[in-house]
Amino acid sequence: MITDWRPDEFLAGYEVRTLPLAPDPDGEDPINAHLVRKPGAVDTPRGAVLYVHGFTDYFFQTELADFFHDRGYAFYALDLRRCGRSLAAHHQPHYTTDLAHYDEELNASLDIVTDEVSTLGGSPRVIVAAHSTGGLVAPLWLDRLRADDPERHGHVIGLLLNSPWLDLQGDPVLRTSAAGRLISAVGTVRGKQTIPRPLSSAYGDSLHSDVHGEWTYDLVRKPLGGFPATFGWMTAVRTGHRKVHAGIDSGVPTLVLRSDKSAFRGQYDAVVDTADCVLDVKQIAQWSGCLGQRVLAVAVPDARHDVFLSIEAVRKTAYAEVDSWMESEFGE
Repeated sequence: MITDWRPDEFLAGYEVRTLPLAPDPDGEDPINAHLVRKPGAVDTPRGAVLYVHGFTDYFFQTELADFFHDRGYAFYALDLRRCGRSLAAHHQPHYTTDLAHYDEELNASLDIVTDEVSTLGGSPRVIVAAHSTGGLVAPLWLDRLRADDPERHGHVIGLLLNSPWLDLQGDPVLRTSAAGRLISAVGTVRGKQTIPRPLSSAYGDSLHSDVHGEWTYDLVRKPLGGFPATFGWMTAVRTGHRKVHAGIDSGVPTLVLRSDKSAFRGQYDAVVDTADCVLDVKQIAQWSGCLGQRVLAVAVPDARHDVFLSIEAVRKTAYAEVDSWMESEFGE
């Protein structure tokens, strides 16, 4: 296994490093994660950004990396186990029975980032950025880190969440305790059983340049219609939701960006270009305050689910909000 930095096969000018992991608690060894970096351009970084993707996703958002590079931050992105660059033929895509399993690669990535930034003569302080399911994984990780490993947590100065998945969208009956017990019961005995639900390609179609969008990415690692959800994975997600709803503390200033509206469609419609067609933004608004003691929540008009993949004018608004937040919190 090559664990040194090497050219990334998906993004020209980027480098990737394999992170070996301990034996897989979910029994799909061999297992690893991958850390991606944008090298050069920042000689003495004022800090770094560590980005965590969402479900049916991986890092390809180079404009986001450019944004932080232009502001003097080294940029890194983690493809979690069984996701993106870390997905192998014997893996159930994005599967986990416990979101805390990701702590291993998150901790390893944070250590690599802080070490490299320090070696470059920069400040070993890190903004964690995360999208969708990553936006659930990251604050839960930081909450555990704050309590269990304050020294490592001390390197993190901020949390930027892009449409974090903080509750289960859809009919209210899906969020009842009875539904939760059913999901958990099936997830315990048949974790990899697919949840019977229709998969819409509306979001993927709105993004990819081969259909209606402006972005190019690998359709094996991010299929237009998404990967099927499984009962075991959903059990892990719902456990994470309950922890957030009870109140956690990321321990750092947090910016939550979301769209101002949701629009769910079974197939592509132009309305999904200016709305979140994956999550219910009202739920994001409802639960954002449970993430910590200093949370700024901003609705970006006409944003997509991934705010930074919105149409150009909307992206500019989103990036301006990040600039304002960074200036307010970090004096930059």
